[in-house]
Amino acid sequence: MTTPHPEQPAALDLQKPTPEAWQQSGQAAPEAPRQAPPASQPGASHAAAALLAVRGEVAKAVVGQDATVTGLLIALLAGGHVLLEGVPGVAKTLLVRALSTALSLDTKRVQFTPDLMPGDVTGSLIYDASTSAFTFREGPVFTNILLADEINRTPPKTQASLLEAMEEHQVSVDGVSRRLPSPFMVAATQNPVEYEGTYPLPEAQLDRFLLKLTMELPARDEEIEVIRRHSLGFDPQDLHAAGVRPVAGAAELAAARDEVAQVGVAAEILAYVVDLVRATRTAPSFQLGVSPRGATAILKSARAYAWLCGRSFVTPDDVKALALPTLRHRVALRPEAEMDGVSADHILLSILATVPVPR
Repeated sequence: MTTPHPEQPAALDLQKPTPEAWQQSGQAAPEAPRQAPPASQPGASHAAAALLAVRGEVAKAVVGQDATVTGLLIALLAGGHVLLEGVPGVAKTLLVRALSTALSLDTKRVQFTPDLMPGDVTGSLIYDASTSAFTFREGPVFTNILLADEINRTPPKTQASLLEAMEEHQVSVDGVSRRLPSPFMVAATQNPVEYEGTYPLPEAQLDRFLLKLTMELPARDEEIEVIRRHSLGFDPQDLHAAGVRPVAGAAELAAARDEVAQVGVAAEILAYVVDLVRATRTAPSFQLGVSPRGATAILKSARAYAWLCGRSFVTPDDVKALALPTLRHRVALRPEAEMDGVSADHILLSILATVPVPR
């Protein structure tokens, strides 16, 4: 077991919808991760202090997206990938850049367009006239955090080029497999409003994303703060001037992953996860339920969330906190449910309200 980190109150709620939606479902919203403890505080490991300090650094550049930052940290701790959904202008690209800067990780951005080819992502063989031989030129996927911007605007063939990278952390070109750097995460974005000229992601690829995080428009006070920073000369392209500095690196992330792997999971929690997943397969509003991969995804993300909350064991609230972002993209609504205006989130909330919670 890992040594529990000291818990401190925080105002962050990873879960969406809002606490009002939780109240309507008859449940209390899950607890929030603690704030970063001082590295000298007893029980706080160096990796914990470093990873939690990342949120403060990202906040110097991005206002009001603490939940999304926490979700990205969970994905990094669990070795998964994230699908970011939000309208243009909510700082999706800036968020990923600030996160990679705070973690001292390399990041590359690819704008997915209809004419993008698989080789433009993975890399390709280039003929070298000086040696009369083909050499491999690495594509942008050879990085730590790949920002796949508007991933649903490229054809399925190019989307599929990421499947091997996401699942195996390698790419195969001309029969040769090449390992990707470690850590490696895909942060893909898509616009939830404009679907003209897009190619919806197939279920097999959606299932490869550990979390689907929704980035909402900022609240009034947060938007005022955004405008205030810009009035004072904030430049989104110059994170150094904004004060964002590296507070963690690959070594701290690797140490944190080792600690997360030691987080205990009781048999009752495992059964609870399975019961939630099985309930999605029999829900009348779903034509497609969650596969066993979704169950393992909840387990991985709940472990990371428990560690961020400062505990060495997983609770039912950890599972509840990650249920929506982990499962919302793994289910498919029936057409009649869509016509009635029902959302996957609200069906999942009703399942959370009816499946017995272990005590």
